[in-house]
Amino acid sequence: MTKLVVLDIVGLTPRLLAHMPRLRAIGERGFQAPLGTVLPAVTCSVQSTFLTGETPAGHGVVGNGWYFRDLGEVFLWRQHNALVGGDKLWDTLRRRRPGSTVANVCWWYAMGADVDWTVTPRPIYYADGRKEPDCYTDPPALHDALTSRLGTFPLFTYWGPGAGMPSSQWICRAAQQIMADHDPDLTLVYVPHLDYDLQRHGPSAPQAARAAAALDEVLAPLLDAAEARGATVVALSEYGITDVSRPVDVNRALRAAGLLRVHTQDGMEYLDPWTSRAFAVADHQVAHVYVRDPADLPEVTKICAELPGVDQVLDAGGKAAHGLDHPRSGELVLVAEPDAWFTYYYWLDDAAAPDFARLVEIHRKPGYDPAELFFDPAAPGAAKRRAAVALARKKLGLRYLMNVVGLDAGAHAVRGSHGRLPASAADAPVLLCSDPAAARASIAATEVKDLLLDLAS
Repeated sequence: MTKLVVLDIVGLTPRLLAHMPRLRAIGERGFQAPLGTVLPAVTCSVQSTFLTGETPAGHGVVGNGWYFRDLGEVFLWRQHNALVGGDKLWDTLRRRRPGSTVANVCWWYAMGADVDWTVTPRPIYYADGRKEPDCYTDPPALHDALTSRLGTFPLFTYWGPGAGMPSSQWICRAAQQIMADHDPDLTLVYVPHLDYDLQRHGPSAPQAARAAAALDEVLAPLLDAAEARGATVVALSEYGITDVSRPVDVNRALRAAGLLRVHTQDGMEYLDPWTSRAFAVADHQVAHVYVRDPADLPEVTKICAELPGVDQVLDAGGKAAHGLDHPRSGELVLVAEPDAWFTYYYWLDDAAAPDFARLVEIHRKPGYDPAELFFDPAAPGAAKRRAAVALARKKLGLRYLMNVVGLDAGAHAVRGSHGRLPASAADAPVLLCSDPAAARASIAATEVKDLLLDLAS
């Protein structure tokens, strides 16, 4: 049986590979090919396509989150694998090779997946509101086996102003340990590090090259361990990050037109999806616009099409053409211009913003917020002092708010984004494989599942 190790290296592109000789060697002895992605080119959608061979129209993961119409709520970054439709890679593999074992180390929608070993970030949410770093594992004993050797999962370097290398290093070391202790036939490893400085500074910045070079060193022991087992290694990416400079406030435009409504509590405004005629779930360079009454579609379409920074407004036909015609999608899907991205902001005065807007709070915000990667650029010193006070309260066991995220200043600091289909080969996803017999000139995201099955057979 061929062992297979699949590394999902977020944001990996040919431009960055130039700074990663250890990783690049995989393609040099095997092959390297351009990798076609799907719309939206975001983590949850693309990973689900890799694992099922379906477009979002088939597997239903239309973004990193969407409006759950039956609940009347916007949710991003859910974790249950049952949200992903279609036949999963591991199910097909086991039909072909009964008894095959699978480890999932931090690929998304890990919880409840029918694999043998699961590791995924999962904070402890205490009843008093505190949030502490930790991870979820299955089987449960794997948790202590990993943390006793590697320490607690470094959640606050996985996302937020402190996001950086320790989380990727922990993930790589966890994968090595699982490979050494359990010898899976298929090991899936998610490595997020390139996401951070590329969104903060853009792929053209020197920080991007430094991040790539540093990650190459962290990957080296994992690659060595895979090769020592005689495993075939596949490294791929979901998307490439491109330079941006313009945030687009689609929800503010809908609110100004009287289509989006809010409700107010304690002086803070909250999106009211139950009574809004239209609102958007922003997700990097793509936004799903949910329109309650079909009679409003022409007006909403016109507003969105005329909004600076919007490149495309996909209606039913446009969604079908891009494999996004699923009931979870918005009635319209917006695609930003190459140098623009969508905010979730819906308030018109920062004084009325909800308190979670200034926090790293991925589950309460009704859209993606890359400003969480920065200490408030309008006053970074004050934001860091607030963080220090919050950490002191945390150590004393007191409740705390890590209110360090900027609002408009944070949005204007973002220099990299993704979600559009790539226009430049240098900034497009790429696939490397150590097996030259599987070589091909290019590969589509929908073909990755079959490639992995062929390699594992």
